[in-house]
Amino acid sequence: MDGGEQYFVARPASPDLRRTIQVELAGRTCQVEVSHGVFSSGRLDLGTSVLLKRVPQPPAEGDFLDLGCGWGPIALSMAMQSPKANVYAVDTNLRALDLTARNAKSQGLDRVRTLAPEQVPDDLRYDLIWSNPPIRVGKPALHDLLMTYLPRLKSQGRAYLVVQRNLGADSLIPWLAEALGSGWTAEKHASAKGYRIIKVGRA
Repeated sequence: MDGGEQYFVARPASPDLRRTIQVELAGRTCQVEVSHGVFSSGRLDLGTSVLLKRVPQPPAEGDFLDLGCGWGPIALSMAMQSPKANVYAVDTNLRALDLTARNAKSQGLDRVRTLAPEQVPDDLRYDLIWSNPPIRVGKPALHDLLMTYLPRLKSQGRAYLVVQRNLGADSLIPWLAEALGSGWTAEKHASAKGYRIIKVGRA
């Protein structure tokens, strides 16, 4: 995020000044395109790095979701590790969606599909969700976002969310357990560098 601008708007006000950076994703060195007005516009942010290093290997195939994709590091990592999977990258920020699509194409990942929330089919269900959710949208909006997508996990589906400990990760776990109800689990999966990875499971 640049100069305090909110990155969770559809059309960021900042100039779309693009540049290429080098990052390590799924064991590969990648050149990716980034821009102002998109979350972590100059690097792979620490929270996403923690998530990608500590989640289990994804299934070989299935329907995967990157919720709040930014310029695409999570979606790209999913697609690299599971080339037969359908990876859906969702973000309200249209600039972020364009960057993710361009970065997927540049890496030869043809099963990454970018979608604004209103474009996501209501009947689409997921085997796996990885997300660094936009905590700074505020608690009501965050809860609404999570309760829109987590219930769309398939039976035996799993979600992994990375949240800073000092931004409410520990209180989010019991809230998720209560909000999702019976047949669901919400628990701490891992901790590192001030972040919690929360695992949500559907029976």
